[in-house]
Amino acid sequence: MSGLLASAFEGGASEISPRVVIYRVALFVASMLFLLGLRLLTSAETARRGMMMAVWGMIVGVVGTLIHTDIVSYGWIVGGLVVGTVIGIPMGLLIPMTKMPERIALSHAGGGLAVALVGVAEWYAHFRLGYKPGHVDRFAMGAVGFECVMGAITFTGSLMAFGKLSEIIPGKARVFPGQNAINISLLAGTLIALGVLVANPAVPGLFYAVLGVALLLGITLVVPIGGADMPVVICLLNSYAGVAASASGFALDNNVLIICGALDGGSGFILALIMSKAMNRSFANVIFGGFGSGAAAGASGGAGGTAREASIEDAAAWLKEAQSVIIVPGYGMAVAQAQHAVRDLSQALQANGTTVKYAIHPVAGRMPGHMNVLLAEANIPYDQLFELEAINEDFPQTDISIVVGANDVVNPAAKNSKGSPIYGMPILNVDQSRRVLVLKRSMKPGFAGIENELFVMEKTSMVFGDAKQTLGKITGALKGGGH
Repeated sequence: MSGLLASAFEGGASEISPRVVIYRVALFVASMLFLLGLRLLTSAETARRGMMMAVWGMIVGVVGTLIHTDIVSYGWIVGGLVVGTVIGIPMGLLIPMTKMPERIALSHAGGGLAVALVGVAEWYAHFRLGYKPGHVDRFAMGAVGFECVMGAITFTGSLMAFGKLSEIIPGKARVFPGQNAINISLLAGTLIALGVLVANPAVPGLFYAVLGVALLLGITLVVPIGGADMPVVICLLNSYAGVAASASGFALDNNVLIICGALDGGSGFILALIMSKAMNRSFANVIFGGFGSGAAAGASGGAGGTAREASIEDAAAWLKEAQSVIIVPGYGMAVAQAQHAVRDLSQALQANGTTVKYAIHPVAGRMPGHMNVLLAEANIPYDQLFELEAINEDFPQTDISIVVGANDVVNPAAKNSKGSPIYGMPILNVDQSRRVLVLKRSMKPGFAGIENELFVMEKTSMVFGDAKQTLGKITGALKGGGH
């Protein structure tokens, strides 16, 4: 890192312009702010401060770049800032927190497209127009080519993820014949073509062919992945975007892009591995498989039995007597936008002297930390949120567990049914509670496509309906207001 700062002054003050010095120092400061911000994001108490540090890092980096001597015209830059602002502010203000996975997928798509376009511009300017045989900067061409490939894959892959998350395209795994052979062949062909381009960059047909295949790869890699694996996909796309940005930094000789892209790429990949482990899924199976397809989709999980339906009055009466309650949120809570109703019920229970905790499964929702984000938006204290390892031992001593829209992450089939596609996946031990209350629209299975053994257990009662409305009615009954 000290070398980065020293490079701002290399060659002596008499040989370098003040604007270049400011530019390089700005990139150093921006890099430090990003590093510190990322470190602070590891704790809930310091996360807000870390986010602000990252914001200031971005501001410093952008301002520093804008004073660089290589900029010949600010017209296109100002136009881009205006367009980005017009799109970004409404996205930030109008898109609800329940749609955060979709918004992040779109952001990844935009980032991937930007990186790919920068790579195309670099190739066209330096290797198409300014190409001189015998004077090929092969490292630069390799960086530009890799940047374009990763950016293109991130762009179309993120659009596919957005489509699945928003249900514009079916969320189920779409496995096609020979998909792995096709994807591996496309990837191998792309790498070989990149090698040819490094040797001879001024081949426009080959360059655009590589770009087109990369765009196709983004589609064929993500379409076969089902909705249950979306947390891993989001992490991977984040990693791809970071790697592409880092390659862009090498192509542009921009240290802040290299550092921040490497951080993003590395952290995204590690998080994808953590998510795979949380689902007891092999990483290769997520990338090359189709979760919920074939025989797995038709597996019953050995549930059988009949679900027992409860009324609002029944649920309120049980909760009035409960001394301890654990709330388990899932994707259904996000769909119903019921996080504020969950908070109201929690407050009513606490006013009645009940101890309330929240159990958060690592892959609950459609992105890492999805439930944490929604509950934080509802101003639920972070110290009431517990991860799987910290809460599982509490379930046997819990009077009632309330499952709000969760499914596969509480399915005992993961422990009891060896033939189940989710067998071995760590789950929340809701089935060990003294009583279980499940709020759900219907008995429809989760993304794993199997029946849930929890729903037909004798201790389980189902309250069907929109979770937001159901929670509101239960809260009203707890307060003595009936429905």
